[in-house]
Amino acid sequence: MDQFRNQSFPLKTKEDWKAKAEESLKGRSIDTLKSITYENIVLKPLYSEQDVQETPDFPGGADFRRGINPLGYVTNEWKAAQRISYRTLDELKEKLHDAASKGQTAISFEISEALIETKDTLNEVLGELPSRFPFALNGKGHRPALLGYFSEDEGRADQVSGYIASDPLALFAESGFIAGDFFKGWIDETKMANLKLPKLRTVLVDTSTYHQGGANAVQELGIAAATGTFYLQKLLEGGMKLDEILSKMIFQFSIGGNFFMELAKIRAARILWGKITKVYGADDKDRGMHITAETSLYTKTVYDRHVNLLRAGNEGFAAVIGGVQYLHITPFDSLTVSTPLSERIARNTQNILKEEAYLQKVVDPAGGSWYVEALTNELAEKAWKFFQEIEAKGGMLEVLTTGWLQDEISAVNEKRKHDVYIRKQSIVGTNVYASLDESAPLSNEHSPSGYLVQDPSYREIKAISKTRLSEPFEKLRKISEKLEGKSGHKPKVGMICLGELKQYKPRLDFMKGFLAAGGLQAVESTPEQSFEQAKQFILSQNTKYFCICSSNDQYESEGHNILSALKKEFPDTLFYLAGLPEKDVQKQWIDEGVEQFIHLNSNCYETLASILSAMEVTVDEVTKA
Repeated sequence: MDQFRNQSFPLKTKEDWKAKAEESLKGRSIDTLKSITYENIVLKPLYSEQDVQETPDFPGGADFRRGINPLGYVTNEWKAAQRISYRTLDELKEKLHDAASKGQTAISFEISEALIETKDTLNEVLGELPSRFPFALNGKGHRPALLGYFSEDEGRADQVSGYIASDPLALFAESGFIAGDFFKGWIDETKMANLKLPKLRTVLVDTSTYHQGGANAVQELGIAAATGTFYLQKLLEGGMKLDEILSKMIFQFSIGGNFFMELAKIRAARILWGKITKVYGADDKDRGMHITAETSLYTKTVYDRHVNLLRAGNEGFAAVIGGVQYLHITPFDSLTVSTPLSERIARNTQNILKEEAYLQKVVDPAGGSWYVEALTNELAEKAWKFFQEIEAKGGMLEVLTTGWLQDEISAVNEKRKHDVYIRKQSIVGTNVYASLDESAPLSNEHSPSGYLVQDPSYREIKAISKTRLSEPFEKLRKISEKLEGKSGHKPKVGMICLGELKQYKPRLDFMKGFLAAGGLQAVESTPEQSFEQAKQFILSQNTKYFCICSSNDQYESEGHNILSALKKEFPDTLFYLAGLPEKDVQKQWIDEGVEQFIHLNSNCYETLASILSAMEVTVDEVTKA
C-alpha cells in the first residue's frame, strides 16, 4: 500500500503531448485541429498555463471578469425572469402569480397597449408582486407610460426595483428609422425616474437586436460598449451625476449556441465596461456591469422544436456560468404557440441549474480555466478594437445612420447562413436528421416595427431584421408541404441503386438525409443490375427526378451505360449523381445527362431549392392542365 501511495508518473512536456496527438492523427500536424470562429479567433486544440495572463483572484476585483460580487450567486442569486406570454390580461395575472409560487423571482412579460391603458388595469394585474419581486421589463416604446405610472404611485415608488428600461438605438435599428430629437424627452424621463424611482434601473443597452441580425460576439461586445458610452455621455450632458447614471444602467445580451464563446462574452463585457467607467473616473463600487440575458431566438427552430430544449438549456447554462443577474430561458415552442408545459420546463430549467446543478452555490466555476481565460482575453481585446472603430466613425448613432454597422453584421450573417447551407454548421432536425413525418404549426413570430411611432421628421436607415439560422430550410419545407397539398403525395426523388447493398447504402443514407432537409422523400429502388430494371423503376414512380446511387467502381463499370440509355428513353427526366467523380470524368457524366453531382460539399440549400422550384413549375402545369 505504501508503494502504491508513493507511486508517481513521469512529467510530460507539451511537446510530448503534441507528439502523442500527432501519432493518433496518423501523420497529420496538430495544427489541423485548430478552428476559426466567426469572431476570427483561432481556437487551439490544447491550452496551458502559459496561455493565460494574470487574472483576478476573486470576483468583484480588478477587471470584473469574474463577476461583480465577491461571493457571486451565493449572496446575490440570479433572478429567474421568465417572460410571461399571454392573450388576455386575466391570463397574465393568473400566470404571473402562479409562476411566482413555482420559482419565478422577477416580474417579466411583454407589454401590450391594453395593459397600460389605465393605471387600474396594471395595478389589478400586478397586485402585491412589486413589493416581493424586482421587475425585468424591456419597456421598448412603452417605457414613458410605465415610468410615469409608477412615479405617480407614491405608495409603490420606493418598492419598485429591478429594471424597466429601453434602448432607443436598438429600436432605431429594428424599425429602420432614426429620430434625432428623441433623446431630449428620453433624458428627462430618466432624470425623473432617478428622483422618484431610486431602486429602478431605466437605461438599457440591448444587443439582442444585433445578435438576432447575425452579429458575432466581438460585434455584440463592441456595440454594447459604444451604446453604453453613448448613453453615458448623453446623460452627463443632461446634468446627471456619473454614479447616478451607472446605477440606472443595465445591459441585455442574447446567448447563442457556442457555449464557451457565450460565457466568455459575458465575462469580457464586464472587462470592457469596467475599463470605460474607469476612464470616466467612476468609483470601483459603481463600475460593475449589471446584465440581463435571454437564450437566443436566432438558434431556435420551428421543425423538430423539442431540440430547442437542449439548445436553450445549453445557452442558459452558459449565461449562468458567465455571471448574469437576470435570465429568461426561451420555451421550446415559443416560435409557434408556447404551452403551459413548455413554459414550465423553461422555468424549471433555471430551478434545476440552481437547486440540482448547484450553480448558485459555486463562486465563478469557470474562473481560472486556461481555455476560458484565454478566450475571454482575446474576445475582450478584439471587442475593444471594434468599439474603437465605432467611435472613430462617429459613434453608434452615426454608424447606424450611414449603414456601416448594418453591413458589418450582414457580412457575418451571410457567412453563418452559407455554413448552414453547405451543412458545415449543423442544425439538428433542420438541415441534418430532419423528420419527414413532421409538419410545423403556424409561426407566432411578429414584427417589432410598431414600437416607435413613425414621424415625418424621422430619417430612414437600414433596418436590422431579426432572423433565424433555420429559416431558409423551413421555407423549403413549407414549399414541400404546399406541393404535397396540391399533388396529394409527398414530393420525392427516386433513388436508382446500382449493384449490391454494400455498394450503394452509404450514399443512399447520405441522400436520404440530404433530401429530407427540404422535405423531399428519397424512394429507393431494389438493387438494379441493368438498364431494363432501372427503366421499370422509373416507370413505377410518379416523379421525373431521379438520383443514381452507388460506389465509384460501380459507376464506372455500369453507371455510364445505364445513364446514357435512360436519358435517351426518358429525355425529360432529371438525373442526379450521388457523389463527386474525379475531374477528368465529370464532363462525361454531364454529357450523358447528369444535372448535378450531390456530395458532402454540395450547397444543400441551393440544390434543394432548385429541385423544389422545378417541381413547383411541374405541379402548376399539371394543375392548370
